[in-house]
Amino acid sequence: MGTSAGNGKYIETPERMWELFEQYRAKTKTNHRKKMVFVGRNGEEKHEQLEVPLTMEGFENYVADLGVITDISDYLENKQGRYADYVPICSRIRKTIRQDQIEGGMVGQYNPSITQRLNGLVDKQSNEVFVETWVDEE
Repeated sequence: MGTSAGNGKYIETPERMWELFEQYRAKTKTNHRKKMVFVGRNGEEKHEQLEVPLTMEGFENYVADLGVITDISDYLENKQGRYADYVPICSRIRKTIRQDQIEGGMVGQYNPSITQRLNGLVDKQSNEVFVETWVDEE
């Protein structure tokens, strides 16, 4: 893994954190997944390109794959107040990921059900059932 700079942080500055996120976003959006589909009445095999959504897990894995750090949760949670300078950048990263997921789900690019669940957008409905028992007192 990478080494921390003189400030004791593996990701030296909030600006570096944003740079890493921008690199992750560019890599993710230019490297599509492929889905096999069958087209026409003869079922000709084709590959459909699918855009990959941004995820916090994807970003964290990207940073780990670069050898920078394996766990960025201290930065995201501002552990012991040591990462206060990173709070605005981490917030922006979360919002950018959330925006990508929500907008992708709304236009049918990503699975809307999963997108809703990941972002806490699921309709919460309560169904209550009351059962009454009648006792014949004879």
